[in-house]
Amino acid sequence: MQYRCSVCGYVYDEDKEGVPFTELPDTWQCPWCSAPKSSFELVEDIKAEDHPTPASSTEPAQHTEAVHHDMQKLSVGQMAALCSNLARGCEKQYMPQEQALFNELADWFTKSTPQVEDATVEAIAKQLQQDLNDYKTVDQISKDNKDRGAQRVCVWGEKVTRMLSVLVERYQKEGDAMLQDTDIWVCSICGFVFIGKEAPELCPVCKVPAWKFNKIDRRK
Repeated sequence: MQYRCSVCGYVYDEDKEGVPFTELPDTWQCPWCSAPKSSFELVEDIKAEDHPTPASSTEPAQHTEAVHHDMQKLSVGQMAALCSNLARGCEKQYMPQEQALFNELADWFTKSTPQVEDATVEAIAKQLQQDLNDYKTVDQISKDNKDRGAQRVCVWGEKVTRMLSVLVERYQKEGDAMLQDTDIWVCSICGFVFIGKEAPELCPVCKVPAWKFNKIDRRK
């Protein structure tokens, strides 16, 4: 039997490894992304989910309204994140002037973002789980509209969010001891977060090399 990591896609093959997956200790981690054993799923179950009942061949309805009814005003923090991502996109397209302008906007929105007084680890864990649940709907909409770009965003975004959820859950159990004598690395391309003394040779999600990871300095 085979089990696949829901974060990075690593497949544990019992025939090759010689040890049944269920007999691995609970402390065993994915050799690629360090996700816990609980993040693995039976490959047969994954295949069943990946091949749902074929949908109708009818073309999706065309929206004619100028403004979608569920559009919402973004918060200052969301605007900071949006401008930061647009700056990154400009960098990839070799548009330095536009990149600098978006970075300037991102910095302004970041400085204007009010501090969250009631933020808790529990609230973050709940929000991450909600995001994971919502990805299924977003992914299906992307497939229905044959939007390959949005589908890629969903694949990377769900994997990164799943890893963040795993790390927050681990922090809830271990506390600050989880971060002692180690470092935090963030992939500058997809946002994957890795805990370790050195960045991984390849990002488990988007496969970029180690030099694309940024080391996050601790607060003083």
